Amino acid sequence: MKFITDIEKDRYEEFVKNHKKSHFLQSYAWGEFAQKEKNLIPHYVGLEDNDKLVATALILEKKLPLNLSYFYIPRGYVLDYDNLDILKCFTKNIKDYAKKYKAIFIKIDPDNIYHEEDNNGNIIKDNNNELVKNLKSLGYKHLGFTKNFETMQPRYTFRINMDKPYEEIENNFSKTTKQRIKKANDLDVSVRIGNENDINSFYNLMILTENRKDFITHNEQYYKSLYEIWNKDNSCNIFLGSVDLDKIINILDKKKIELESELNLLPKEDLSKSQKSKKAELERQLEKTNSDIEKYSNSKKEYGSNIILSAHFIIEYGNTAWVLYAGNHNILSETYTNYKTYEEHIKYYYNKGIKTYDQFGTIGDLRKDNPLLGLHEFKKKFGGNYVEFCGEFDLITNKLMYFIFTKLVPIYRNIIKKNAKKKRGK
Repeated sequence: MKFITDIEKDRYEEFVKNHKKSHFLQSYAWGEFAQKEKNLIPHYVGLEDNDKLVATALILEKKLPLNLSYFYIPRGYVLDYDNLDILKCFTKNIKDYAKKYKAIFIKIDPDNIYHEEDNNGNIIKDNNNELVKNLKSLGYKHLGFTKNFETMQPRYTFRINMDKPYEEIENNFSKTTKQRIKKANDLDVSVRIGNENDINSFYNLMILTENRKDFITHNEQYYKSLYEIWNKDNSCNIFLGSVDLDKIINILDKKKIELESELNLLPKEDLSKSQKSKKAELERQLEKTNSDIEKYSNSKKEYGSNIILSAHFIIEYGNTAWVLYAGNHNILSETYTNYKTYEEHIKYYYNKGIKTYDQFGTIGDLRKDNPLLGLHEFKKKFGGNYVEFCGEFDLITNKLMYFIFTKLVPIYRNIIKKNAKKKRGK
């Protein structure tokens, strides 16, 4: 087998897109994007057997001080992990290639499932100890079974298998989710696909979400570049969920009139027990409706009639769609616009023929005091399979520098994050 470099774009893409280990993070476009916005150097390498590609990898090279670097192969390699000859040969060649660029280690986090349960908690795949064992035997260091977001890519996610009737997918939504989508429909919540002109609206919602949930998002140019680069050869969409407060107030005004009419039909005195109960319920609903009218009227004065409340950035590659980013406003959460937006893009990608819908990240630590549990419970409501990946592996080429790097870089990253947050707070 022959190791090759600088694979021509069309040949590389044809192999990756059609492979069972296809992933957008191994695409040619992701290399272009990482170079522009992350200052990483992409390398497109592979392995040939009789002039036929049998393995590829997008390597992202990160330059370090002292003319050193490290290699990161996100969700790679793209190969048949059951074929140990290919895995062994590719590993050896990648390691030799890394040494030429003074890379102190190669990090991989394969898109290989370790454990998977369906939405009813039934085990689909129990573990993948064989892969972990094989990689260790080839010199890879397994970084463990982390439980939250400690790794470069999420170690857990929810995935919906779209290769079945849509009614079955919809039936797997939780009862609460169905109720909230109905409420959104009752309030005439709308969802549309945006374009490059909507990136600013998306970015503003990401900033609100960042401030609310205490995480660092990217700058607006990052999202603009991703949208532009990804839509050259592939497809990504921004789904925007919004409310029209004039419509909602009108709906509530009609409901108020109906409630008042029902109350007026009841006797003024000598009510039966059932009539008293009905009157109390109608009065409760009328009080709630009046309160809602006042609240939406006040929101209209402050924000205008049309408000974008949810914006989701979704990448499509091969036969999979990933919900990469989701931003939500701080107001009017009771309209359940976020739920409606999710429903609409699940339906959109189903109708487009996508086979797998990936929520791109959840947690494995399901203790009640985990502050990230709310994120997990929300994504769980859409009925996807709960997926755990095998984790990260480092192939070390310089033991001393690797030790220094893995001890100091986490401290450096924390300083960078804190400084970035301070700057945005100014």
